[in-house]
Amino acid sequence: MISFIGRHHQKTIILQCLRWYVAYGLSYRDLEELMQEHGYAVDHSTIQRWVVYYAPRIENAFRNNKKRTGARWRLDETYVKIKGTWKYLYRAVDKKGNTVDFLLTAKRDTKSARRFLTKAIDANGKPGLINIDKSGANTAAIKLYNSEENKRIKIRPMLGFKSFWSALATLAGIEVWRMLKKGQSRSCRPAWQQFYSLALTE
Repeated sequence: MISFIGRHHQKTIILQCLRWYVAYGLSYRDLEELMQEHGYAVDHSTIQRWVVYYAPRIENAFRNNKKRTGARWRLDETYVKIKGTWKYLYRAVDKKGNTVDFLLTAKRDTKSARRFLTKAIDANGKPGLINIDKSGANTAAIKLYNSEENKRIKIRPMLGFKSFWSALATLAGIEVWRMLKKGQSRSCRPAWQQFYSLALTE
């Protein structure tokens, strides 16, 4: 179980703030105001610390209950600005749009793409086909993986955070919520109930 020992607020309040933040795109100050309306005095900086601390732990708990994804993946990257500098979020989805995996990296190069590919395969198994954009880093990473692992993955070409750590942690929570909403958990309960229960099952 995820520990809430030493917190000055009830775990239900902490988890509600966390879920609202990753689910609805509210700011920390928005959540501070909402909590005040419900009779709870919580500073926005406290909520930010909750997100950074608990989101990765909830992601770890979710991975134990995640459904297996399809064997055809689409791999791409997007940009995330951290302290004025662009970083790179690698993501892969299967043919049905289910999230395979994600990884935030400081650089967009072969080493980073290879690290993401290894992470995704270790957690989800080897895909039969990966669709990629025109990124040379992704192509090189797949070729490197095939060479080092003596395996073959086919390639088909396709036409504001303050710190790296806080971005990494926050994105973990956001991606878990997206996967829950897509029905990628083995549980049949509503997504919001599953999100809360993950804090109790690590």
